[in-house]
Amino acid sequence: MPETVAQIEEILKDAHLPALMCAMVQMTGDADWLRPEWTPVYNPLSRGDTGIPEDEQAKIRRRAAEAIHAHLAGQPLAQPAPPTETIRRQMDFVAGAEIPEQYVDFLVDELVLKGRSSKDPHFETPKLQDAARRLKVLVVGAGMSGLLTGIRLAQAGVPFEIVDKNADVGGTWFENTYPGCRVDNSNHMYSYSFEPNHAWPQHFSPQPVLLEYFRGIARKYDLKKHIRFETLVETVAWDEARSVWRATLRGKDGKTEVVEANAVVTAVGQLNRPRFPDIEGMGSFEGPAFHSAEWRHDVDLKGKRVVVIGTGASAYQFVPEIAPDVAKLTVFQRNPPWGLPVPHYHEDVPEGMKWTLEHVPYYDKWYRFWLFWMTTEGFLPMVKSDPLWNGGPGAVSEMNAGLRDMAVASFAAQLAERPDLLPKVTPDYPVGGKRAVLDNGVWLAALKRDNVELVTEKVARITPKGVVTADGQEYEADVLIYGTGFQASNFLSFLKIKGRGGQDLHEAWGGDAKAYLGITHPGFPNLFTIYGPNTNIVVNGSIIFFSECAVRYIVGALKLLAETGSATMEPKQAVYDDFNKRVDEANAGWAWGSPHVSSWYKNQFGRVSQNWPFGLIDYWKATLEPNPGDFTLEKAREVA
Repeated sequence: MPETVAQIEEILKDAHLPALMCAMVQMTGDADWLRPEWTPVYNPLSRGDTGIPEDEQAKIRRRAAEAIHAHLAGQPLAQPAPPTETIRRQMDFVAGAEIPEQYVDFLVDELVLKGRSSKDPHFETPKLQDAARRLKVLVVGAGMSGLLTGIRLAQAGVPFEIVDKNADVGGTWFENTYPGCRVDNSNHMYSYSFEPNHAWPQHFSPQPVLLEYFRGIARKYDLKKHIRFETLVETVAWDEARSVWRATLRGKDGKTEVVEANAVVTAVGQLNRPRFPDIEGMGSFEGPAFHSAEWRHDVDLKGKRVVVIGTGASAYQFVPEIAPDVAKLTVFQRNPPWGLPVPHYHEDVPEGMKWTLEHVPYYDKWYRFWLFWMTTEGFLPMVKSDPLWNGGPGAVSEMNAGLRDMAVASFAAQLAERPDLLPKVTPDYPVGGKRAVLDNGVWLAALKRDNVELVTEKVARITPKGVVTADGQEYEADVLIYGTGFQASNFLSFLKIKGRGGQDLHEAWGGDAKAYLGITHPGFPNLFTIYGPNTNIVVNGSIIFFSECAVRYIVGALKLLAETGSATMEPKQAVYDDFNKRVDEANAGWAWGSPHVSSWYKNQFGRVSQNWPFGLIDYWKATLEPNPGDFTLEKAREVA
């Protein structure tokens, strides 16, 4: 712990100054920290550079160090809950832009300025507490969303059980163990809002660190006593006579058991079922062949000839990791990804930043809000389609074209000595049309290696010895790795769900999955999905944010059942239809909805079934609590 003002001042060199200055307003009660001349100026892909002159930065750090030193010595916060007009100024200041009024309530809630968050369950009365104890909820999945659901149900006093096919918690961070696997959203946002980790070792943590975070959460909230591991949920069927779900579980030993629950929550994600390409000869390769999501750690790649099919997000991470060790690496690319320049993607979080996050009140909240705005809501206008745009299919607006030019310039700078690669790695679709990846130079550095070849000719078939392309050339290999993504639009494909009248959910969808707010489904009472249809985010944010909103809504739905004395709830068909109509219309106005783009965001019918087409603030507001008028609520039936 630093003992002098000078020591604290030195530490603050690692801090994000605008977030620090906003925290100082609450520490000192002085809004003079928000001087107009100190307002930061960021570039579109800024990592936090503010444009504030260095001599002014030194003055700010000195003044902040004095205030922090006094606080550590026992001086209380002068203004922990500033008035609304001050919060407005803080928001605009930290973002370096005028933030719309509608974000004030959101930020007050995120900062927990009123002593509690809307995401905390509010089952205060004895009547609600008694009703909560009478419920039983089955949660499918013990990953990020499943653990979150368990935490909130426990806080609400609702009995629950979590079932997971894996041997431990963590979901995707337990399953994906390929070399280089890491999160592509800043960890100071990719973490529960109520469980920040001020000691993240890197800005974008690798898989083992993320897995340990979720394991630590499970320990802290004692969740494992509620979890059945290595167990599959094979079917869930609605019992209309008794208003309960009957779920058939299959354990590791193959034995089945039927359990009952008043509600079922699926928390299984969208990117959890590997997708293999439809290529002639699949399965004929004589050597080891596996998907990146099912990495074979028993296969030694050193000195081997390795073929990788696919250049999506996973390949973007593992190809640079394995390239130095293999004898020959051939990467087959169908469509190149957009890599957005993020130089600090692999960098450690400075120790001074960790200290400031831990010891300066509200700094972590303001830093998280800055990340939220700069990398989410503030980024959205760059991928919004302009109906008057006539600059060609490579962009959807003037701003989008500017973002494209910035990315291409970054590619060109990295490929100065290999200009032949530039046209191969430059996408012909708009930025935001498909999932973008974070580029800190390692991908193109790998492709430039002498032992690496990027092939853009179409793969025609797989043979026992390797891969043959459409021009007849065969590429022999010792190991074949598929980096071909997931069955994203095939929602809940592993689970058979029978609702009212025995209606099958997948048959009701007809291959085109939809849900109201991505959560509820007509004809399927008390069935709730997290990360359901149209709740994926493209360029704007952390999926944990969406999960926290969805779980708040689900707990609110259980509260609504308790308050009304109802046994079941399901969305009205008209509400469901109107919502999905608005979603489809809105998705058409973004880069990913462009008719020139095909991606896993679209299902077999060409409909964008994955993505949320509005702002994050809109999902936050829509999921504050269920509107009783949106639902059909029914009392329990009398059983003779």
